Amino acid sequence: MKIGILSRNEDLYSTRRLKEAAKVQGHEVSVIDYLRCYMNITSSHPSVHFGGEALPHYDAIIPRIGAKRTFYGASIVRQFEAAGTFTINPSIAITRSRDKLRSQQLLSREGIGLPKTGFASSPSDIDHLIKIVGGAPLIIKLIEGTQGTGVVLAETKKAAQSVIQAMMGINANIIIQEYIKESQGADIRAFVVGDRVVAAMKRQAEPGEFRSNLHKGGEGRVVRITKEEREMVIRAVKIMGLKMAGVDFLRSDRGALVMEVNSSPGLEGIETVTNVDVAEQVIHFIEKHAKPISLKSRYQG
Repeated sequence: MKIGILSRNEDLYSTRRLKEAAKVQGHEVSVIDYLRCYMNITSSHPSVHFGGEALPHYDAIIPRIGAKRTFYGASIVRQFEAAGTFTINPSIAITRSRDKLRSQQLLSREGIGLPKTGFASSPSDIDHLIKIVGGAPLIIKLIEGTQGTGVVLAETKKAAQSVIQAMMGINANIIIQEYIKESQGADIRAFVVGDRVVAAMKRQAEPGEFRSNLHKGGEGRVVRITKEEREMVIRAVKIMGLKMAGVDFLRSDRGALVMEVNSSPGLEGIETVTNVDVAEQVIHFIEKHAKPISLKSRYQG
């Protein structure tokens, strides 16, 4: 099978592990810098080009699209889809999951547990917004933020008002969420492939820090999640339309609450902590679901 990994850097841990796992299983694999790709859109044979030439057909691609490059990266994924290439995460699912507000709305509609969340555009609504999420302390998040960046803990109402006003003043899109005190600076990352949770770890924030991301100094350890939590994260991934995702959730007094469904989850932290070969699980899923197609059938329909 011919597999393409869409990534800016083949030396990144996740990209390198996926490439290694594909090669071990006997597949031909290429790392493609999606920002260097360009598209022939109007042709009857949709194609993706790189370095002056059309790329060959791939049976499957694994998108590793950076959060700041979602629009262009998803467009490249969509072009591969138009050419009949299987993608473990479809373009529409990537854009859907990257929009924090949209993903919260979709998960809420389907009954997934979430922190109380508010969204507004007018400064005159700030006090009502703070009331909706239960008052201070509360969390303020940039919708475009990732890996813990653009996330602020406002410990008082006055601090919350000041930060929200400042964000609105520069036309930043933000959501406001309740602070789950009982989580004690910890969350759980569950890595889902298909309809299985293949690995899970608990991430604990450093003392004095509320963000548990490993990139922010959080410490990870293996955790056993409950049957209900397992079913919830699998449902959340399906609602997003993804086949590979990292689901971050908190344990609260009212049950598990999903914080984010990540369409391009890193492998380094969870493989290191759990000692699970997650990359191998991803390749096995592709082997099972990607069907090599002939040149003739590729452009039919």
